[in-house]
Amino acid sequence: MTEEHLDRMVRDADPYRLDAIGHLDGAKQALLEEIMSDPVLERVVEAPKPRRRVGRGMARRLAGAATAAAVLTIVLAVATMPRARVDDPGAAPTGTAGASAPVVYSPVALKAAEGNPRLLIDESGWRVVTVYGFAQQQGTIRFDNRGRQLEMNWYPAAHYDGFRADRLRLNVSKRVEVDGWPGELFFQGLSDFGVLLRPRDGVFVELRSSGDWGRGEFDRTLGHIVRVDVRTWLAALPAEIVTPERVAEEAVKVLADVPLPPDFDVAALVIVGPNDPYQFGAQVTSRIGCAWIAEWLRAKRAGDEAALRRAGDALRSSHTWRVLHQMNDQGDWPETFWEIADKVAAGQLPAGYAQGLGCV
Repeated sequence: MTEEHLDRMVRDADPYRLDAIGHLDGAKQALLEEIMSDPVLERVVEAPKPRRRVGRGMARRLAGAATAAAVLTIVLAVATMPRARVDDPGAAPTGTAGASAPVVYSPVALKAAEGNPRLLIDESGWRVVTVYGFAQQQGTIRFDNRGRQLEMNWYPAAHYDGFRADRLRLNVSKRVEVDGWPGELFFQGLSDFGVLLRPRDGVFVELRSSGDWGRGEFDRTLGHIVRVDVRTWLAALPAEIVTPERVAEEAVKVLADVPLPPDFDVAALVIVGPNDPYQFGAQVTSRIGCAWIAEWLRAKRAGDEAALRRAGDALRSSHTWRVLHQMNDQGDWPETFWEIADKVAAGQLPAGYAQGLGCV
């Protein structure tokens, strides 16, 4: 992936770009500034809530199709879990009397967690509804509490100036801190808040709200966000999240009814970072689809009709794969996969298939 491609992808994920939202007129701008300075004022002003883009998952990053992330129902019990702060990076959560032995994390899982900001909401009632991309310098974790959502996205530090320039052109900002991490609060609507945290350890973080928020509620929630050490962060993930050391085990389950391409080694499968089930399923089926298309191309060039039919049949069979049907109510990745697979099986290699499926 080139720097130009990454920059374009990051900017496409930015919901506050001025070419998408337009400029505020003077009256609206003055109103926003007044609300920004008074946490109480926004409670007595009613206005339509602006619709905004929500960061998408694998189907967006790989296929360019909108996808709704898989919603987990496990409550993230951060508030009741003893936690170690980042000023004690080697510490693990303290156990209680009679507790089981501490969990041993693989070096791969520890490295993945080290590469992300590791921010949690230290307040009861919040749950994780999606998570992906933690082993990259770009990822997402989204929390929900009775319809109010807070999404945390991080990107390479090199893109910070561009993000901040777009925000500052709105002329509405306020200095804030999140667990001692300095940043700026930006305000787009009466219940739509964003916080841009300065670059740190190679990444910067953007926090974005959605749902029925008030300014006072948002400020209070910011005060409950904490940055924790690697082991505390890993211990807080719901059981459904697939961490790096569980990739091979979970991939076997996902691929139980999926025909494997020649020489495809499930045990050697490398999936980037912890992922929720939807993102994990998309990444695994992406590898399978790309491998079958590569085999189809090889067979076509070699004139191997038998192998060509096998590849076509395998791609056509994707309509029966359990994992894609489980994902289909949650996002658009299965539809994207089937559209490409059907065209290849019919003898037509669609332009842009590699980008659509994330083939490298």
